[in-house]
Amino acid sequence: MLVEELGGDARVIGAASPIEGLLGLKAPSSAYFAEIANQTHTGLPPAIRSAVGETRVIVEDFANEALLASLDIEDPFELTGVYEGVDLTQRSVLDLVPMPSTIRLFRRPILDEWFDSDTGIASLIEHVFVHEVAHHFGYSDADIERAEG
Repeated sequence: MLVEELGGDARVIGAASPIEGLLGLKAPSSAYFAEIANQTHTGLPPAIRSAVGETRVIVEDFANEALLASLDIEDPFELTGVYEGVDLTQRSVLDLVPMPSTIRLFRRPILDEWFDSDTGIASLIEHVFVHEVAHHFGYSDADIERAEG
């Protein structure tokens, strides 16, 4: 199953045990993360996908220092993604055409969370992407946590 989720990127060569087999695995690439995020976007219900519009997805290993400081986050492993843009609750018909929103996914923190969980990597990427899409609709982190129950 792990190899399937990695899209065939994983290589287990001559593994004598499951632990040795893990040593042959490669961490999913930024391209893989972007592919899963784009598939998730495509799979959203049509009304939501339409409202999300032309949201750009950028995958980086970590958030930059300025972003971390603006969010008062010291440990870069604490931020798995961020929504950048004007959420729908703050937009007006009088606004100029807004720049496309951007969702940034931070690969290394997501990989770190994946390592410590029972969740598949594709499911975790989807979860982070949908979490950031919720911010596009004006939901706060607290709102999202309540909805996730």
